[in-house]
Amino acid sequence: MELSVEISKYPLADDYIPAIKDFIDRLNQVDGLSVVSNTMSTQVFGDYDLVMDTLKIELKRSYETYGKAIFVCKFIGANLDPALKPHG
Repeated sequence: MELSVEISKYPLADDYIPAIKDFIDRLNQVDGLSVVSNTMSTQVFGDYDLVMDTLKIELKRSYETYGKAIFVCKFIGANLDPALKPHG
C-alpha cells in the first residue's frame, strides 16, 4: 500500500529554521521515499510501512534533539507524488 503525507513542522523555539531543515534533510536521505518541500509544508510519498516507520523515528529524533514542536499532518492512502503523474 502506498501513502502520501503532508507535514508542517512548527518548532516552539526562536531559532526554528535549523530544526525544520534537519527534519527535511533526514527525510530526503531515506531511500524509497519521495520528498517534496515548499514554504508551507513537506510532502512525503512512498510505501506505507516505510513512510510510517520513518516518521516514527524522525519525529522522536526531532523532539529529542530540538525540544518542543508541533507537527500538523495529513494522510491519504495513495501515492499522489506529482513526479509520478503523466505529463500532457
